[in-house]
Amino acid sequence: MTKHDTVPAARAEDVWKVYGSGEAQVVALRGVNLNLTKGQFTAIMGPSGSGKSTLMHCLAGLDTVTRGTVYIDQTPLNGLRDNTLTKLRRDQIGFIFQQFNLLPTLTAKENILLPLNIAGRKPDPHWYDTIINTVGLTNRLHHRPTQLSGGQQQRVACARALITKPHVIFADEPTGNLDSHSGAEILTFLQQSVHQHQQTIVMVTHDPVAAAYADRVIFLADGNIVDELANPTAEAVLDQLKRLEVAVVNAPAPEQAAGAPAAQRTQVGDA
Repeated sequence: MTKHDTVPAARAEDVWKVYGSGEAQVVALRGVNLNLTKGQFTAIMGPSGSGKSTLMHCLAGLDTVTRGTVYIDQTPLNGLRDNTLTKLRRDQIGFIFQQFNLLPTLTAKENILLPLNIAGRKPDPHWYDTIINTVGLTNRLHHRPTQLSGGQQQRVACARALITKPHVIFADEPTGNLDSHSGAEILTFLQQSVHQHQQTIVMVTHDPVAAAYADRVIFLADGNIVDELANPTAEAVLDQLKRLEVAVVNAPAPEQAAGAPAAQRTQVGDA
């Protein structure tokens, strides 16, 4: 393994995220440190208000951090100009959303190739064929989103996220709008993308069954990483979530840690 191979696909170093000020202040992340290994499928979970969505948004460059540093590969996102950050997100990060976010006037093929067209790049024919065959869209490429099922639309969204060969793909509840069969198909595809094509995927989910497809589950509570589970099963994930929810209910309101960006007692919540 080369030195470059040991660099995480993305990482957070002492990341804090604070919204508002004074009495209205909300601390969503509290000194988070996290390495996302290349070629690994990571799920991020936690009780409602734990900070998991905020963490994903900060890691993906969709939101800025209050303190600390986020890296994609070896590039720190802090302080990047808007146009530089936009280009980095377009070229190095893939996104899969719960709502699919397909353009209704474009065919499946045109939606898939959209990131490359915007960047003025041509697709790698071998990689394009690999993606299309993996997601099973060969017979649907000329259909528009309204002519596709929810599962097919999400497969288009997955292919679009993969087409640029990004350093990391962030998936926000990617099966949230799908039935169990379609959801399992999407999760199997994501798993194959990691294990067969060495992609790096980070998925926020509330579903223990979805998390069981991952190689690793990170658990958040009150804006902190509190546990980690390797080679998860749905039962083990559910048990851990139950323990966290009980702990959160019984815990006092978190105090502001020494050296934090502000000095008020705060609440924690997903943004």
